[in-house]
Amino acid sequence: MGNLPAVITISRQLGSGGAYVGQQLAEQLGILYLDREIVIQAAKQLQVLEEDLESRDEKKTSFWQSVLQLSAYTPPDTYMPPEIYIPSDQDLYKAESQIIQKVAKEHSAVIIGRGSSYLLRDHPRHLSIFLHADLAFRQRRVGELYNLTAPEAKKLIEKSDRERGRYLQTLTGRDWNDARTYQLSIDTGKTGLEQAKEIILACIKVQFDIAPK
Repeated sequence: MGNLPAVITISRQLGSGGAYVGQQLAEQLGILYLDREIVIQAAKQLQVLEEDLESRDEKKTSFWQSVLQLSAYTPPDTYMPPEIYIPSDQDLYKAESQIIQKVAKEHSAVIIGRGSSYLLRDHPRHLSIFLHADLAFRQRRVGELYNLTAPEAKKLIEKSDRERGRYLQTLTGRDWNDARTYQLSIDTGKTGLEQAKEIILACIKVQFDIAPK
């Protein structure tokens, strides 16, 4: 079993530092890091523009549903462009799932979000992690990252939590915000990002006997 790839999945609240911690872990362990790359590969697989999927990543479809509803009221003599393929939430989730499972079968990796902790729940060398933090910590971090005011950051955080939760609940049947569904849950607002990374590295060392290079 020691020869099988080791996979670390990180589910995270916006502003809790999931991407930063994940990148640091992958770099120190010398393994793959998958986040936006999943969207890029899914777009190729579905033969759609990457930008179209970026706006829908970990969100239930609403924009495209609105477009389709509006088109139903278009006058019959109005010119309609050729029909375009609009992947459903299930299409997108299936494409991302196939990419995640293929990588996990062949490579050790740190994988960010997209239901990966659920998808790889039966993987024999899988550590599932949930990073969360209090609202004040998340507001500060989101404000700094996106140059937003505190109210703007709070609004973005609430929107992200709502959309991510709804998307994953619908497609996996799990509450992504429930720390009990993960092997390790860390409050990065309490530990800080560097200490969170060290805690995870210690767990990886114990569980997989893998140490930073």
